[in-house]
Amino acid sequence: MAIETRGLSKRFGHQLAVDGIDLSVPHGSVFGFLGPNGCGKTTTIRMLLGLASASSGSISLLGRSMPADAAAVLPRVGALVEGPAFYPFLSGTANLHRFDSANPRSSEATRTRRVGEALERVGLAHAAGKKVRAYSLGMKQRLGIANALLAPRELLVLDEPGNGLDPQGTREVRHLVRSLAADGTTVFVSSHLLAEVEQICTHAAIMSAGALVAQGPLEELRRTGRATLHLSTPDAGAASDVLVRMGLAPLSGSGHGDGADGATVDLRAAVPDGGPEPERVVAALVGAGVRVRGFVVERASLEELFVALTGEGFDIAH
Repeated sequence: MAIETRGLSKRFGHQLAVDGIDLSVPHGSVFGFLGPNGCGKTTTIRMLLGLASASSGSISLLGRSMPADAAAVLPRVGALVEGPAFYPFLSGTANLHRFDSANPRSSEATRTRRVGEALERVGLAHAAGKKVRAYSLGMKQRLGIANALLAPRELLVLDEPGNGLDPQGTREVRHLVRSLAADGTTVFVSSHLLAEVEQICTHAAIMSAGALVAQGPLEELRRTGRATLHLSTPDAGAASDVLVRMGLAPLSGSGHGDGADGATVDLRAAVPDGGPEPERVVAALVGAGVRVRGFVVERASLEELFVALTGEGFDIAH
């Protein structure tokens, strides 16, 4: 595992901010770390990187114990935590030169090339000479990611990388994360932008009030959520009878009766875990003489799964 924790907890006085979590982040994954503000995401990330001490539990990064092996493992890890901080009176290029020169492991001979490549990779080559005080929040965010990429990284930890990005910047970061994963880098992304997470992540974990309430491959998490059958037919009465016989009772508010003069009626039914395969349902409907004009089974979105697990709303349009 690229990241593994066992019983990881953090207490501030009487407040338990992180409650015994067991994270498992596979090598090469794009891992979405999800949860509302105040749920313990950033505290967890700070413990992973050795920026805060754990009250109890263990942490392994890239197979090494943290914080005991921090000196050996952190040069292989890039991170952007709690937003970027730069010298506003210096250009983007000058800022990256200064940060890189502070790294005793970096090579001065390759610094100019590496800074240029990092700026190009995050889409800031055109603004490399501009003072950072003139950068938008989204540009500063991308500059922070560029700083994390000044050296080859096996693991990249990004805390809210989409914060403040316009649609173009969001697309660029999405493309960047995908390209890093394609190169074999494990990317750990803390975010509340579920639409973005669903597009780029292969795995995810959901935090609520300091506890880990779900984790795993994204497709498996979706399958744990509620599935809903949507059926369009002019024969709603006969269709309802078939669905009930198969254990798929139409949901309240769904269409009832037969469509007058062949008008289409839309029916919805909850599909329980272990319910009949869609092919069986369609075959039963057709066998009963039901005219099927539309049929789809939709899995719960990540947002719906989050609400079902935590009972909390989630801001998906930052």
